[in-house]
Amino acid sequence: MDYQEYSDSELYSMVCESSEEAKEIIYTKYKYIIDVIIKKYVYTAKKLGVEYNDLYQEGLVGFADALNNYDESKKVLLSTFISVCVERRLQNAVLKAGRFKNKILRDSLSLDHEYGEQQIPLREMIRDEKSDPLFGISKAEDYEELIECIKNKLSSNEYEVYQLMLHGLNYQEIALILNKKPKQIDNTIQRLKYKIKLILDKEK
Repeated sequence: MDYQEYSDSELYSMVCESSEEAKEIIYTKYKYIIDVIIKKYVYTAKKLGVEYNDLYQEGLVGFADALNNYDESKKVLLSTFISVCVERRLQNAVLKAGRFKNKILRDSLSLDHEYGEQQIPLREMIRDEKSDPLFGISKAEDYEELIECIKNKLSSNEYEVYQLMLHGLNYQEIALILNKKPKQIDNTIQRLKYKIKLILDKEK
């Protein structure tokens, strides 16, 4: 069976009739969609410890979701719907990998502990260019209590950005994961830095 002999509508009708051959034809025809979209996430996923093969599997699941949930009556092209489902699946996979709440709450977060591939200490990650708001913080302080205090003062969005910062991601990578504009993330980082500075000033 040659996919060029059939329209997408005809192929999908055969898929609905449980034709594995039709599914394979649609996959062959549109597998390039996964290859194109996955390129947007490979770098960030790697930094979060997600292997390429695992990411590709997520793309395949998104592809399968598209075939299972496609509705011709909505007048959306099958290729467009596949793209949307694959994109959404990859976004969620990378975002899930970026949620480090449980790990952060388990760990004792030293301000001098080095995070991310570039091994940057926490105090360097959230320091201001003109002054270091973490300067003078005693190593004897309870870091878990400090992190909990920071969490309570930040909005859910700010704390999510903060978590990703702790793992060595820059504002452009965070913007990609959270599907926001880099400028929005940069503004969020400036706000959370200011809030953290206020917290630390009270501790002095």
